[in-house]
Amino acid sequence: MDALSFEQARAVIAAQVPPISGAADLVEDVPLELAAGRTLAEDIVADRDYPPFRRSARDGFAVRSVDIAAAPTRLSVIGETRAGEPSRYRVEAGEAVEIMTGAPGPQGADCVVMVEYTCRTGDDVVIEQSLPPGKNFVAQGSESAAGATVLHAGVRLDYSQIALLASVGRCSISVFRQPRVAILSTGDEVVDIGQAPKPFQIRNSNAHSLAAQVRRRGGIPEILPIAPDRLQQTRELVEVGLQADMLLLSGGVSMGKYDLVEDVFADLGSELFFTKVLIQPGKPLVFGRAADKPFFGLPGNPISTMVTFEIFGSLALARLAGVADACLPFTEAVLAEDFRHNPSLTRFLPARLDGEYGRRRVSPVKWQGSGDLASIAKANCFLVAGADRESWDAGERIAVLPL
Repeated sequence: MDALSFEQARAVIAAQVPPISGAADLVEDVPLELAAGRTLAEDIVADRDYPPFRRSARDGFAVRSVDIAAAPTRLSVIGETRAGEPSRYRVEAGEAVEIMTGAPGPQGADCVVMVEYTCRTGDDVVIEQSLPPGKNFVAQGSESAAGATVLHAGVRLDYSQIALLASVGRCSISVFRQPRVAILSTGDEVVDIGQAPKPFQIRNSNAHSLAAQVRRRGGIPEILPIAPDRLQQTRELVEVGLQADMLLLSGGVSMGKYDLVEDVFADLGSELFFTKVLIQPGKPLVFGRAADKPFFGLPGNPISTMVTFEIFGSLALARLAGVADACLPFTEAVLAEDFRHNPSLTRFLPARLDGEYGRRRVSPVKWQGSGDLASIAKANCFLVAGADRESWDAGERIAVLPL
């Protein structure tokens, strides 16, 4: 089976893991305060116009634009309108109403002059600038009209969508059920994290990093016992894992004598879609389907495991969770130093992104290969070196994928 490019592998996963539907057994209602991070399973419509009235966007004076065309102009102040109360006034020629941000505009007025451009003296105000009609008013229904769809199913809810849901009076909402993701580490060299490892053993960090990544992407992780390098025991644990919505295996996907994952899935009659991807780290990567469940055989080295889940496994999980847009959040930053690589692979390398807006700089983190957890812990992004280019100079922009 030929190795796929990064883009080809993403396309295969998207084709093989269709987005879930709104079937009743895949949807549940949750209170709004528990909805953050969940995926919306219904379209949300506005219960009224927003704003529900013509709203002032500034503190100042509501006036007729025709009266201030030859500013400075002196007008008579006939009253005041605050936020949270109806406007009781109608502005006629030569008049103004003092108005606060968020208050409804009085009849007759068609603009608001900011208080900074006025001078109040008793019952009069001097307007020091002219304005066009509509300035500093937000028209009724201009944000959304009553009955208009304001959120579509498939959105993963963050604080901005929660605010919108609250504004339209939704105390509870329908969301997609969170997918269960089984996590199975393999290999005799792996021991539980509470166990003292022998000199030739390592603790099971992969299961816990994967569990954190799954939770962050909206899934429910289920860590299984470690599978030893025994075909039958590995098969039994794989069968348990396939009872979840998706199975992630860590280790056992290389070409070694005891790398048993592909043998187990062949024995289960699974379908493999690819077994290698042209990336580093993480080139040996198995993706397939067994018992009608998607599974990934991720590399055993910790950074390879993190990278391959983040750029591939997360896509499948998002589609199982009902997320409509599961694009990776690539951005760009200025390189702090020259960078060179072999352009046969797309590389995702630990890096550090520093600096504020407009001055973002990225520096590769020195590492000792894909088992170097101390290095990845210092990183806050992956530097992404495309397969079509060999080198970048310091000061050039390069792609980064935030952690």
